Amino acid sequence: MQTPIVAEVDTAPAEDYSYQGRIWRRFWKNPLTIAGVAGLTFLVLFSFVGPLIYRVNPLTINLLHILQPPSAQFPLGTDDLGRNELARLMVGGQASLIVGFAAAFVSMIFGTLYGMVAGLAGGWIDTLMMRIVDIILSIPALFILLFLDAVFKPNVAVMVVILASTAWLGVARLVRAEVLSIKTRTYVEAARALGASQARIMRRYLFPNYLGTVLVAGTFSVADSILAIATLSFLGLGLPPPAPNWGADLATAMNYMYQNAWWIIYPPGLAILLAELSINFIGDGLRQAFDTRLS
Repeated sequence: MQTPIVAEVDTAPAEDYSYQGRIWRRFWKNPLTIAGVAGLTFLVLFSFVGPLIYRVNPLTINLLHILQPPSAQFPLGTDDLGRNELARLMVGGQASLIVGFAAAFVSMIFGTLYGMVAGLAGGWIDTLMMRIVDIILSIPALFILLFLDAVFKPNVAVMVVILASTAWLGVARLVRAEVLSIKTRTYVEAARALGASQARIMRRYLFPNYLGTVLVAGTFSVADSILAIATLSFLGLGLPPPAPNWGADLATAMNYMYQNAWWIIYPPGLAILLAELSINFIGDGLRQAFDTRLS
């Protein structure tokens, strides 16, 4: 009797070869991207979950424990007013991360709309809108930030607007360049000839094609905003005291550089460095993931 032939069926899940799947695989393929995600996750948990576990008031002044080195009672020591440095580092991270991400989000929204309108309008409207961008870019960004910070009373919302006031310029120029390139392609011209509205063309054909560019620019904008608020706070023009933030704590610590008080100098500086590296690694991973030249 002849043995029947049984066909084997591969039950393994099929690999996702969609556009989104390729982007996702390329994003996680880069080891530096994984390190960036891990670093940013640590900072978010440290800043927002940490204070829920380590319940110490960062504003409590204790003159009996001024500039105490790390110990069991004070894991990261105390500052020049006897305040717990670990608690201040945790809460200070909240302001830096919230302002950084919020400013980047606002700049992405406004810059995308501005660049899209300029690119689609063309002609004298495009010229006028981009000359406005060029004029603002000709002024040093730090000067604009210092001026706005001196005019308006700083708080979290005001700092978001101040930082976004310069961050949107780069996004607008990138989006305009992408729109000018995409709107002349055949499929866009065909959609326009078939009677597609301008809103549909923007939503269906333009936005998906430059989404990667906007996300990459927005990621780097987060890093720039975190560094900017740290710089303003270091100069004494950031969020008003006694609210802790990394830049202000680092500025205070620099006064005690020659007293070997390393525990109030290195932690805020390393926190800023870790945030910058992590977000830039993520941005570089997004750039490679959206690069259509990669398979």
